[in-house]
Amino acid sequence: MDNAGKEREAVQLMAEAEKRVKASHSFLRGLFGGNTRIEEACEMYTRAANMFKMAKNWSAAGNAFCQAAKLHMQLQSKHDSATSFVDAGNAYKKADPQEAINCLNAAIDIYTDMGRFTIAAKHHITIAEIYETELVDIEKAIAHYEQSADYYKGEESNSSANKCLLKVAAYAAQLEQYQKAIEIYEQVGANTMDNPLLKYSAKDYFFKAALCHFIVDELNAKLALEKYEEMFPAFTDSRECKLLKKLLEAHEEQNSEAYTEATVSTKSWRDGLVV
Repeated sequence: MDNAGKEREAVQLMAEAEKRVKASHSFLRGLFGGNTRIEEACEMYTRAANMFKMAKNWSAAGNAFCQAAKLHMQLQSKHDSATSFVDAGNAYKKADPQEAINCLNAAIDIYTDMGRFTIAAKHHITIAEIYETELVDIEKAIAHYEQSADYYKGEESNSSANKCLLKVAAYAAQLEQYQKAIEIYEQVGANTMDNPLLKYSAKDYFFKAALCHFIVDELNAKLALEKYEEMFPAFTDSRECKLLKKLLEAHEEQNSEAYTEATVSTKSWRDGLVV
C-alpha cells in the first residue's frame, strides 16, 4: 500500500472512531456498552495514528494519538493515556515542536500524578532538547533541565541529575549567569570527587567554576582555586589547575603574550568559556 492508500485508510479509521465516541454518548447505549465503544475508538485512533506515521503525515499521527490519549484518560487508563501522549509528542516533533511540547507536558502531568518521577524527568529532557534545537529558547530549556534534575534527585538518580545540572551550568555561563554556573559546577564537583568512578571528572568541574570566577573577578578566582585544591588535593597536580595558575599569573603580571597564550589554550581546550 502506498502512502496515499495508508492515509485514506487512516482517515476512514478516524471517522469510524468518531462514530464510536458519539455512539457512546447516547443515553441508552451509554448504559449498555458505552465503555466498549470507547475502547474500540481508542484502538482505531491508535491504528490510524500508526497508518499516518507510515505515510509520514506526522501532524495527523500526532492528532490521532492525542485523541486516543484523551479517551484512555476517560477510561481511567492513566498509563495508556500517558503513553499515547508521548507517542503524540514524538510524532509532532517532526512537524510541530510546540504541539510536541504540549503533548509531552500532558504526559508529564500524568506520570507525576502516578509518582513516576524518573519517567517524567526523562520527558522534561526531551522538552529541553526541543527548546534547544527547534525553538531556540535557552531559558525554557534551562527550566526543563532544572526540573528534570530535581525529579532525578528525588529518586536518588544523582548521576542523571548531575548530567542535567551540567547542561544548566553550561548555558548559564553562555548567558553570563556566572554565579549560577559556579554554584552548579562546585556542587557537581563536590558530589563526584569522592566517587572512585567519577572523581576524575571533578577536576574539570572545578576548572570551569574557576574560569567563571576569573571572568567576574581575578581575586575570587584565586581564592576559589585555593579552596578547590584544599577540597580535592588531586586537583593541584592536574593539567587544569596548572593552566589556571598560568592564566592568573599572566593576568596579574600584565604579561599580554603569556596571557594570550594561556587564554587561547583555555579556549581551545574548554570550548571558549573565557571571553
